[in-house]
Amino acid sequence: MPEMISPEEARELVLAGVHALDVERVPLLDAVGRVAAEPVTSDIDISPFAHSAMDGYALHAAELEGATEENPVTLRVIAEEGAGSVFEGTIGAGECIRIMTGAPLPESADAVVKYEIVGIVEGDGKTGSIVSFTAPTKPRNNIREAGEEAKAGETVVQVGEVISAAGIGFLASCGAMEVATYRRPRVAIIATGSELVPPSEVPTPGKIRNSNSYAMAACVQQAGGIPQVLPIVEDTYEALAEAVQEAVKTCDFVITTGGAANGDYDFIKPVVDTLGDLRMTTVNMRPGKAQTFGLVDGVPVFGLPGNPAAAYIGFHVLIRPALRKMQGYTHFEHTKVMARLSCNMKKKDPRRIYTRSTIVREGDDYVVTPAKNQSSGLFGPIQRSNCMAIMPEGLESKQAGDLVECLLLDIPEELVL
Repeated sequence: MPEMISPEEARELVLAGVHALDVERVPLLDAVGRVAAEPVTSDIDISPFAHSAMDGYALHAAELEGATEENPVTLRVIAEEGAGSVFEGTIGAGECIRIMTGAPLPESADAVVKYEIVGIVEGDGKTGSIVSFTAPTKPRNNIREAGEEAKAGETVVQVGEVISAAGIGFLASCGAMEVATYRRPRVAIIATGSELVPPSEVPTPGKIRNSNSYAMAACVQQAGGIPQVLPIVEDTYEALAEAVQEAVKTCDFVITTGGAANGDYDFIKPVVDTLGDLRMTTVNMRPGKAQTFGLVDGVPVFGLPGNPAAAYIGFHVLIRPALRKMQGYTHFEHTKVMARLSCNMKKKDPRRIYTRSTIVREGDDYVVTPAKNQSSGLFGPIQRSNCMAIMPEGLESKQAGDLVECLLLDIPEELVL
């Protein structure tokens, strides 16, 4: 096993250790944002009938041939048809009907003229009125045809397609009230550290609140997984080994925080090595050099550092792609853009550095400003950041105005800028 690998190598190694989960059928609303695992077809034509695209008058387009401002064509309104009703009569010469948006197009009409451009000669524009037209119209004008969006039996959502909120509406119109999608991973979250107490407690001297479990649970939830926050584990090999063994029995992925380095109380590496197949221990990144990954009973186990920023960045760079693959997604990397630095950045560590930063648009450029406090022990700067500005490997410092690559955290991976 190499001593230290690049973030790209680490991500590929983790992705190679996971696969798409089994397929489940979920109610339509539960499918939003998820990946279709089977084709979805429509049970009817969408729309099932030709209908008016707007409020207006349904008529024979030939009736208006030659109509002008100087020589308007007048027609008598013989009926009104609202959405949900059907006009079963016949529109004869010199006639039209008042029609509303969504109402079926009568068989004896072939065009609709919108209400706003029709003049009223007699009456109120409804049944019995005389209305005038000052321009010709084309056949099928302002008509939404039957089957315009989909035909009965046609595939409307392909395998691998991410179902959006609009897609939910589309599927509802197609009668698809259940969708086959990949199961969401159940993710166990285990915080290690004898110094930790639950957030509900006021820490006594030497103790701190367990914030990592909640941050990682939120990250899992944002990634589409189902987090299961397990009890805090004390700093012993036996306690951590027992917790991991129990977690892999019921979960699809296990995340631990803390104990990922080489100290006297760091046990995740020997636990994974003893219980399963240890595949990774260090990554060329800062914060978060100590990143442990392996399989225990075939279940991926990832040991994140205990420092909040190191855990958070490790999750987004290495764990989030794996959880997405398990749900059938095919885009794994956060979108990156180039931005100009607003200030100088000194580089004293040869590792790749992920700098908590804020990116804004100024004219044609993006401008990025690193947070003043880059301590890996703080969540606050991450809360106030929307990207990670990347300082590449090596010791080259950057000056204000230099272009740097920025990892955008708040937009879907599918979006490519």
